[in-house]
Amino acid sequence: MFLPLKDLNPRRRVPVATYTFLALNVGIFIYTSTLPAAVVQQLYMDLAVVPSMISRAPFSLESILDMVRSMFLHGGWMHLIGNMLYLFLFADNVEDRFGLASFVGLYFLCGFAAVASQVIINPQSTVPMVGASGAIAGVLGSYLVLYPRVKVKGVIPLGFFFFWAEWPAWVVLLLWFGLQLLSGVASLGPEAGASGGVAFFAHIGGFLAGIVLTYALLLVVPQPASEARRELLYQRAVRRVK
Repeated sequence: MFLPLKDLNPRRRVPVATYTFLALNVGIFIYTSTLPAAVVQQLYMDLAVVPSMISRAPFSLESILDMVRSMFLHGGWMHLIGNMLYLFLFADNVEDRFGLASFVGLYFLCGFAAVASQVIINPQSTVPMVGASGAIAGVLGSYLVLYPRVKVKGVIPLGFFFFWAEWPAWVVLLLWFGLQLLSGVASLGPEAGASGGVAFFAHIGGFLAGIVLTYALLLVVPQPASEARRELLYQRAVRRVK
């Protein structure tokens, strides 16, 4: 398992939307952690996405609101930390490339696609879904299209030892996607697509949506020539250093 910790990909602007999503997710989790367990359980039941309910009225206002609200709820510290790590590492450059408005649109559309994927796999499931994983998976798919050769530094844990490694983004992200795909296929059964509390097909759907939406955005948000040249020079400099 490769745990990414840093990407060698400088940005040009402050990623306002990325930092806002980070703050909202962490802030909401800390707030809900102060509430009584019974209140939190009821809150999550009311605001989480339930595939069986979404499948009955997928385009209703309540379903759309549930999909949005569920993206800011997390089932525990590890769930939150894992999601925020990937959001922090990869979202800033995607936002930097497309701008705030387009990035926010991509983020939520990928989140919706993630929910749709899970609902399609098992429309009768009554297992509540929470978390930003699907939307963040879309960010990873977008990053794969935009910056496949950027180096990502991380660690590989082996028992009590940790080994530093540096891999191209395409290797890191495709390995992540492959793990989701294998886990999703393995989870098919009575509660299809949900295994151990993880909605793998939401991750898969979000990732693929991120790829498709990024190619669409590239048609309408072309990279300025100056930025393209700056990025090319940076990549050449990185290769010379290596």
